[in-house]
Amino acid sequence: MLDWLKHINKEHPEFWKEYTAKFSKKSKRYVILSTKATGDSIEKDVITFISAFAVENDTIMIKDSFETILLQYRFLHDNRLSNEYIIESRLLKLSEPEALKSFVEYLGNGIIVGHQIEKDVAMINATLERMDCGKLRNEALDIDIMHRKLHEITEDKEFSLDELSDFYKIQKIEGDSATEEAYKIALLFLKLKLKLGLK
Repeated sequence: MLDWLKHINKEHPEFWKEYTAKFSKKSKRYVILSTKATGDSIEKDVITFISAFAVENDTIMIKDSFETILLQYRFLHDNRLSNEYIIESRLLKLSEPEALKSFVEYLGNGIIVGHQIEKDVAMINATLERMDCGKLRNEALDIDIMHRKLHEITEDKEFSLDELSDFYKIQKIEGDSATEEAYKIALLFLKLKLKLGLK
């Protein structure tokens, strides 16, 4: 509740100051976000992959995208987990602080969109906390909640990404990487945005 007190006299990194200064005006840019992590615990687990696409004027901006593997060698070593996917991947690889700094700079004041986005945001906020930053200030939209609102579903049932894709007839995309998930979320968001009449 009094989380802001922890940050009141704290000296934040320069990139964080630049990020917070961007919120003087509202953004029309949506940032479709998908992450992968080693688990669901914000205290014990770490993010291993971040992928995002921008959506502007009802168009998925493939050139305006973000994709990186987070080098979590220490976590993987301490937990005796394989790092084979890191070695084999040709994707950009950054340390956790570099990856979060780059992502925050990419995100700016955009509106975050995701599937059960609260988990992604909580994990990112926990990582930013370790970097002496505050929490993300961006507005966030969840396609699961948008679907339930559209169909006036009142019970607390959560819909998987596959269930939503089947419902809205989104063609199957092979693979389950964060990038494929982000693209699927972007397609679902555009359909839901249109049906809900969002600008």
